[in-house]
Amino acid sequence: MEGKEEDVRVGANKFPERQPIGTSAQSDKDYKEPPPAPLFEPGELGSWSFWRAGIAEFIATFLFLYITVLTVMGVKRAPNMCASVGIQGIAWAFGGMIFALVYCTAGISGGHINPAVTFGLFLARKLSLTRAVYYIVMQCLGAICGAGVVKGFQPKQYQALGGGANTVAPGYTKGSGLGAEIIGTFVLVYTVFSATDAKRNARDSHVPILAPLPIGFAVFLVHLATIPITGTGINPARSLGAAIIFNKDNAWDDHWVFWVGPFIGAALAALYHVIVIRAIPFKSRS
Repeated sequence: MEGKEEDVRVGANKFPERQPIGTSAQSDKDYKEPPPAPLFEPGELGSWSFWRAGIAEFIATFLFLYITVLTVMGVKRAPNMCASVGIQGIAWAFGGMIFALVYCTAGISGGHINPAVTFGLFLARKLSLTRAVYYIVMQCLGAICGAGVVKGFQPKQYQALGGGANTVAPGYTKGSGLGAEIIGTFVLVYTVFSATDAKRNARDSHVPILAPLPIGFAVFLVHLATIPITGTGINPARSLGAAIIFNKDNAWDDHWVFWVGPFIGAALAALYHVIVIRAIPFKSRS
């Protein structure tokens, strides 16, 4: 009898208990996963921190458009690329401003400065629908004001030089432009998820401090790759602000590309992060 009982116990060990897959499996973690944000959170409308966060997004996007569109104008005014900062300078302006502005606003609003980033974080349940809509509205308003100030400084040059508006470059199809925007935004939003991951923050104390650096660098690299194709949108607020202030037909002909592409790229990055990167595989308990 004793031998048979031992065989039963050994047989039971051949089929170990399995744990669920996904971020819901919280056992044996050395960090705490933030709870999913509710879809609607009416209580936050009465909080000053909620309204302050939107103001921070407005100011950050305003400054982002002001500096970057002025840089684009400077490059286009030059007689040739060698007489200006060129494409590399434009890319550095966009990436450098994102680095600085995310660093300044991360503790207030999360430092989104981009409706596509906000949309991706919303899909991953990192913020409520109320806050996501509020952020996107404030980002778009800030972008419009930023581009408007640039036009106010140099109205004739602004209209003559394209106003920093995004268009699909001659020789490329709208499908090519859409693909470039999808992949470029995927790179950006994937970097945002990785740089702000709770697991990395818990295990590497330097990660929260350095998070703006990889995000800004991702923006820089994407601009180097896609400026010749679309002028690089990957930020619907940036594209909308320049298009409204420039307000010419060529700026609106391809404008849908700079909303559809970034939102698809952000959604794919959110799905990849939640389903693949942050998923916990089945593992056996000894």
